[in-house]
Amino acid sequence: MTAEPIAGHEPEPERQPEAERQPAREPGRRWPMPPLDGYTVDDLFTLPDLPPHTELIDGSLVFVSPQRDYHSIVIDLLLAGLRSSVPKTLKVRREMAVVLDRKNAPEPDICVVNAHAVTERSLTRYAVENVQLAVEVVSPESEARDHDTKPHKYAAARIPNFWLVDQAGADEHPVVRVYELDPVTKAYALTGIHHNRLKVSVPFDIDIDITSEALDEF
Repeated sequence: MTAEPIAGHEPEPERQPEAERQPAREPGRRWPMPPLDGYTVDDLFTLPDLPPHTELIDGSLVFVSPQRDYHSIVIDLLLAGLRSSVPKTLKVRREMAVVLDRKNAPEPDICVVNAHAVTERSLTRYAVENVQLAVEVVSPESEARDHDTKPHKYAAARIPNFWLVDQAGADEHPVVRVYELDPVTKAYALTGIHHNRLKVSVPFDIDIDITSEALDEF
């Protein structure tokens, strides 16, 4: 038999399962709440839906802004020059994460790594001890990180060579500042500023035309 409602009383509404009674989520992307002690390298490579080229700096996620055409073609120019003379013991890579420590995994625009570190096509990062050169091409949104934060961290992590690439001149050609790690001070020492031709002997013999005309070829 079906129970009849008692006069003067409304029947109690049917209970909804707990999951159905939760408030609807707000539309749009929602990022996870950062841990009190910051993110780690493990978080960087396991958190879902992070934008491409997200970096980890001091336990904070750094999202990269869309880049200008200049940034892209300068990277292409340097990549082509490096790969034209790189020895078989080294490999040249673009925009790959480098794990410095548990709370830092920046992504240099270019890095030169030991060839034996390239073990499979599915690699997403390199250990810092396998990096021989890190290159940062400065853009407006990354200027402070490229000029201050990253060089200090790369030096502290013992990356032996660092290049900082700025834009200069009326023709907006790249200017490359070349640094080598001083083992005594454990800091980078400037060894040259290159305006038209980048010619160095470390980490291997390199000779790259960096004029505006060379950039126009890309």
